Amino acid sequence: MTDTSDPIIYVDADACPVKAEIIRVAERHDLVVTLVSNGGLRPSRDPMIRHVVVPKSADAADDWIAEQAGPGDIVVTQDIPLAARCVEKGVHVLGNTGREHTPETIGMAVAMRDLKQHLRETGEDRGFNRSFSREDRSTFLQALDRVCRRALRA
Repeated sequence: MTDTSDPIIYVDADACPVKAEIIRVAERHDLVVTLVSNGGLRPSRDPMIRHVVVPKSADAADDWIAEQAGPGDIVVTQDIPLAARCVEKGVHVLGNTGREHTPETIGMAVAMRDLKQHLRETGEDRGFNRSFSREDRSTFLQALDRVCRRALRA
């Protein structure tokens, strides 16, 4: 049974390619997963997996996660502004590829996001992303397992 002080894993779920991996790691650590989306996800009968459907506005999922996640919780997102908001609150933040965002790294991540956005707006970068690989999944699984163990020890 999950302790009420155990960390919760919040997932920015709409475009998350690693939901199944998150659930697998969470089950191993007996942690609750909260999938936050604008809709379209199939509900789970597992009481350890919660679904929150937010309005279809631009940042509704991000705002909900940023309000709910607290120190020691875990957030999985590719959204850098959401990551920055959560890191500021003492939340463990992990990108879909396993990249961890910390107080030491989030500033550079925000700067790179802003630079890439500027390059896309000026036409210098077309914004193509490489495909998500098997290696990315493996790296993510290892990183999430490590973050879960660290969060449970805290």
